Amino acid sequence: MKLKRRQCFSNIAKCAFLLALLAVLVLLVARMWHPSLTAPFGLRGSPGTCRDEGDHANQSSVEEVEEATNSHGKKNDTITGVTGLQEPGPVKTTQMKGRDFNATLVHGLFPYIINEPAKCQGGRATPFLVFIITTVASEVEARSAIRQTWANQTLVPGVAVLRLFLLGKLGGELGGSQQRMLQEESAEHHDIIQQDFVESYNNMTLKTLMGLHWVARYCPHAGYVMKTDSDMFINTEYLIHKLLRPELKPKTNYYTGRIIEHELAHRDKKNRWYMSEEEYGKAEYPAFCSGTGYVLSADLADKILRVSLATHIVHLEDVHVGLCLSQLGVKPTKTSIWLFNHYHVPFTRCMYSNLITSHQITPKELLQYWTRQQKNKNICQRMGLGNL
Repeated sequence: MKLKRRQCFSNIAKCAFLLALLAVLVLLVARMWHPSLTAPFGLRGSPGTCRDEGDHANQSSVEEVEEATNSHGKKNDTITGVTGLQEPGPVKTTQMKGRDFNATLVHGLFPYIINEPAKCQGGRATPFLVFIITTVASEVEARSAIRQTWANQTLVPGVAVLRLFLLGKLGGELGGSQQRMLQEESAEHHDIIQQDFVESYNNMTLKTLMGLHWVARYCPHAGYVMKTDSDMFINTEYLIHKLLRPELKPKTNYYTGRIIEHELAHRDKKNRWYMSEEEYGKAEYPAFCSGTGYVLSADLADKILRVSLATHIVHLEDVHVGLCLSQLGVKPTKTSIWLFNHYHVPFTRCMYSNLITSHQITPKELLQYWTRQQKNKNICQRMGLGNL
């Protein structure tokens, strides 16, 4: 009798083992054919699991998808940001279906992590010019040099100038460390704004839209906005007194910079400015101004934002702004070709006294050039040596 019981238990154990083996095989087959079915089990890399936030920093073409959420807790449409430059993909947004248009205009495409909503309030003079400057968290030295030079808010007596540095967010341990340092820098200087989207070259458009949203929402009565980058020399005094002229009423529907016309969309994936036909179907872009530095009348901030929310966002931010303004019927205003330079201009004191932008300037060069240009800066103009 005991022998029969042992045989029975042995058979049950064998059956249980076979059933367990069969279950594992079924699970593996299910994962192959329907990956989403395995998500609740927490398999690494499957949908629904928590991936290491630092992974994207070491991969050249990993897509990070962030869900935009407004302050009412409603999810906005997802926007894809691509890290790295080798395989840039489209920054996609669907139409306004399911999105609260007015709430997005108020709160922005993404939640603010760092904001300075009161910089234009509290009895302060309305800014004649707002600089919105794209940067990344690690560019501490560049931001310091900019604060000491062309974006010094007391540089031009009697003219209110405001600067804002625009940033996205990095994940992982490095991102966490940089975020803490950024919070400390923000507490000291109050000139940083940041939203909760992935920090990436291909999300530069989102940075610019964040800056324009900030102007439209928190500083709508400003005169002008200049979008520029952190590796630029800007001759602020020339820009204000010679081009914009604060003694005059600010223009409207005004857009100027280094104008690029008849530019063909680059279809070669190896090109830094690659644009797929899916993202932009036409062969040629409308005229636009180089993203290294362009000027807008502040009334255009809200108008560009509204067009962006109802259309497809492309990842080349200067092209995107040009596309929006083309839809609005706003064409770039031409200026001297010597003023806005999207390349590095060799330094001479007279040359830099009579231009507005020069590109690819290191923080060390910026401090050196600025000191030399500021010394006796009016001599070149009095002697008629503006092109030297």
